[in-house]
Amino acid sequence: MRLKLICCFLLVFSFLRNDGADGRTVQSRAGLVVADSELASAAGMEILKRGGNAVDAAIATALALAVVDQASSGLGGGGFMVIYRARDKKSFALDFRETAPAASRREQYLQDGKPVSSLSLTGGLAVAVPGEVAGLVEAQKRFGTLPLKALAAPAIRLASEGFPLDPTLRIAIERQQAAMKRFPDLGKVYLADGAVPAEGFVIRQPALAETLKAVAEKGAAVFYQGWIGAAIVATVQQAGGVMTAEDLKNYKAVWREPLVGSYRSRTVITMPPPSSGGLAVLQMLNVLEGYNLDQYQRESPAYLHLLAEVMKHAFADRAQFLGDPDFVHVPVRKLASKAYAGWIRGRITPDKTHPPAYYGYYNYNAEKGGTTHFSVIDRFGNAVACTQTVNTRFGAKLLAARTGIVLNNEMDDFAIHPGVSNVYGLVGNEANSLQPNKRPLSSLAPTIILGGDGRPELVVGASGGPRIITATLQTILNVIDFHMPVGAAVEAPRIHHQWLPDRLNVETKIPAQTRKELEQRGHALRQQTELGVVQAITWQGAAMSGAADLRKTERARNE
Repeated sequence: MRLKLICCFLLVFSFLRNDGADGRTVQSRAGLVVADSELASAAGMEILKRGGNAVDAAIATALALAVVDQASSGLGGGGFMVIYRARDKKSFALDFRETAPAASRREQYLQDGKPVSSLSLTGGLAVAVPGEVAGLVEAQKRFGTLPLKALAAPAIRLASEGFPLDPTLRIAIERQQAAMKRFPDLGKVYLADGAVPAEGFVIRQPALAETLKAVAEKGAAVFYQGWIGAAIVATVQQAGGVMTAEDLKNYKAVWREPLVGSYRSRTVITMPPPSSGGLAVLQMLNVLEGYNLDQYQRESPAYLHLLAEVMKHAFADRAQFLGDPDFVHVPVRKLASKAYAGWIRGRITPDKTHPPAYYGYYNYNAEKGGTTHFSVIDRFGNAVACTQTVNTRFGAKLLAARTGIVLNNEMDDFAIHPGVSNVYGLVGNEANSLQPNKRPLSSLAPTIILGGDGRPELVVGASGGPRIITATLQTILNVIDFHMPVGAAVEAPRIHHQWLPDRLNVETKIPAQTRKELEQRGHALRQQTELGVVQAITWQGAAMSGAADLRKTERARNE
């Protein structure tokens, strides 16, 4: 399997192999982009080579991903971006999450009075108002140093000239070929004579190239108020959706106050709600800070049991309290407090697990006490962690007419019917209920960790639904507590528990004896090939080291 990491600007950036000869890690002294696509990473590095900053490179990377991996993200989706500006040591959080159309109602997702999960996954009703274009343009206006035309140029080139089909995207196409035959516009782009193309087949997207050119020349207006938006609305409505031109016109990306905490004398900067990922990661770090983790063996039953118990508390709170802060009160300060973390530590039993009702802030209060990620660091020390998505593979399976854009199915991220799980098995309550113009809760967790000198020590995030949260957490712990090089930290086996269903997922590399002892503690285990796909950069000494996760092909194969 090829490394999904840029390695083409050797003369300019003097990359060095690291972590042995496994090919999973590269180094640079002048800026680095790590995405889960070699071509997207190259696009970002091209911009750094031209003198652009981290935000410039992030925008170019995101636009390139919108061409080479529309199975995971694109102009028809949305996401979150966390930015660190080195000159004044300030951080920023940009929310370009999708929103529910104004005419959305939970009754639309019922048939004969019963919930129908397919309605929020496929077709017009599955599509939320896309936010990616608004977000990237907003980031460029505030922090960019190069014009949008320059940042879009690599993506336009990839769309018009084409790119060779890689194994990961090919597997995604293979898994979705039935849907592509049901929605032939999508199949025209990704199938060859009605069949799954061979690896290396050149995929050209002339319509998407024209869309990107229009956005590069005219900005977000052509997407939200021009011909692109009109094409999106027509496609959605023809497929039974309720999105209107007014929904697109009213969409706004939102600057939010970043969630900032601490872990072992480091500053943790992450995304606030409507991302649940940042708050969950910070809450779990707060709890784990009270343990000497370096005294544990990293794959021991005691350590993995501790992680599982901490995860269960965080996901119980996610289900109970988290949602769009513009619509509901989210008790961020309480959930992220060191005092609450201390209470959770007192609830953790080292030799057994507990029923689901045991976990979360609900008990504390009673006692009155969900993709793709990339990371960027530039030569100035600015950093960007960005996670974006169309939700499941190829989103709603709709290709907007004349635009080449794959549309998201983010409506499934709402708790449309409280207590009924979504495609990832996540449940939610009123805080994440479906309401017009509301943003669904997300698991995205783009995170930047600063060392004591204020320099980015780790830029990290992941894809993989709710596994994003736990994969990001474990990578952070591997780097900070276990002092692992970034390649080894990303590659190390992981676990995942999301409270409900009450099941501990473990990667197959976890030893059999460890799995047996976890079962003896009361955990119901399920083995999985991979749990999340991480992209991370560390900066220690003079060199920046980046690692891209090789699990992505396995994820595509198993979805």
